[in-house]
Parts: sequence; structure tokens; C-alpha cells
Amino acid sequence: MDKILIVDDDREIALLISDALTDEGYECLLAFNGEQAFSLLRSNPDLSLILLDIMMPDIDGLEICREIRSTISCPILFVTAKNRTYDAMLGFEMGADDYISKPFIVEELIARVKAHLRREKRSLQKNSNTMAIGDITICPESYEVTVKGNGVELSMREFQLLHYLFVNAGKVVSKEQIFSTIWGTDFSDIGTVAVNIKNLRDKIDSENRYIKTVWGVGYKFVKYQEKENEY
Repeated sequence: MDKILIVDDDREIALLISDALTDEGYECLLAFNGEQAFSLLRSNPDLSLILLDIMMPDIDGLEICREIRSTISCPILFVTAKNRTYDAMLGFEMGADDYISKPFIVEELIARVKAHLRREKRSLQKNSNTMAIGDITICPESYEVTVKGNGVELSMREFQLLHYLFVNAGKVVSKEQIFSTIWGTDFSDIGTVAVNIKNLRDKIDSENRYIKTVWGVGYKFVKYQEKENEY
């Protein structure tokens, strides 16, 4: 059974979400502040998904997301009244996978949860062979990434993005293609692709050897030996 952590200081909303997801067959854990959230995260390493409010009195959701993202690979969805584009982009920079504005339609929230869990399971069923390009090695089965033999921690979406670029190495892929493959069509802000590309470069390609921007088109992952200096 999929286990979902709901973090929201508004008990009424948290219970509403919990009741709706429980009716769908999910196991739900509730935290009403940051301290409770961290406690449940420590005792439940097998979480399938996290629903996280941003505005909380002790530790805000952005800080919680930033703290846990290096060790938690499951999808993190913000459910928050802060609905400006800036807030959404900041959430993605912290490692979130989706952003749902309050007030929300319960059926839509459930649909997004199901969509993320389906994509998660499909990702886990992908080819488990280790792949290597240059000094970057990835293992789709274990979600492990190494650069020059050193392990690198990526979020789930960052790993899926890297894997997609690996599979399409040498080809130019558009932001729309990346977005459709990794985030699906149930999300509306394609700008998250650029944010995740930036995060990925910071972690595995600080010298800009592999992930090349093809202006006006998208991105291309090249082998270092190709020395594509035109990008």
C-alpha cells in the first residue's frame, strides 16, 4: 500500500485530504508542523509521496523540502495558498515535483497524486542496466549517479531528467518533449524544465561539458569527446 505523508498546520485541510486519499486506498500520515514532519520522515523511510504546505508557523515547507530532498527521492507536491509563479519556481528549486494551489478541487488533487505515483512506478520498472557517458555513470534501478567515481545525490525528477538525456544523447530534445515525458500533461508550468536543468548542471556538469543549450530549441546531452563548442 502506498504511504503518503500530509504536512499542513491547517488541521481541517489536512484531515480533508487524508480522508479523501484513505478512501482511495492509500495509507496517510499526518503532521501539523515541521517538527512532527521530520519525526515521521525519520520513522517512515518508505514513503511513496509527500504533500507539503509552504506556510507553517515553525518551519516552512520550503525549508523542509530543502532539508529532505537529498535523502528522500519520492515525489513532493506543494499544496499551498501561495500561488504566485515566483513561489512555484522557488518550490521547484528546492526539489518539489508539483505545485497545487489552495483552494483546490479534491478530485484534482487525487488525480495528481495518482499520476505522480504511476510515473514513479513506471520509472522503477525501467531498464536496470548501468549507463555511462564520459565520467558520469547512472543506474536506473537503484537511482545511483556517480561523477568521476563520486556519488551524487539527485532528486527523483533530476534523476529522471538525466536518464532521459542519457537515452537521447546526441539528439536535441525540446523543453516540451522533456516536460511531456517526465512531468506529463497534468502540469502547466514548463519553466520547471529550465529550473531542473540548472540544478542538474550544478550537481553533475559544473564545467558545462555535457548538457548543452540549443537556443530556441531545447537541450542536447553530448559526450565530452564530441567537444561541441558551438553551444
